[in-house]
Amino acid sequence: MKVGPEIATAPCHSGRKSQVSDGLERAFLGEMLKVAGPRPLEGVFGGGIGEEQFASLLCEVNAEALALRMDLRLAGGQRCGR
Repeated sequence: MKVGPEIATAPCHSGRKSQVSDGLERAFLGEMLKVAGPRPLEGVFGGGIGEEQFASLLCEVNAEALALRMDLRLAGGQRCGR
């Protein structure tokens, strides 16, 4: 019986990250942005109470955008084709 290489190798997901690793990266980047992200303006040009209320939403949106554009490889392992 001859075993071909397609049977002996692990399946490749062709660069597609799992939903778990995507969520982990978004959460990680969100926490990093809370600490190191841009601070709201104060004084005349500040957003006031509205800016304070929407700061967490903006942080989450920025974290999601960053997670879509880069791969932190928090899930571990090798990606196929890299």
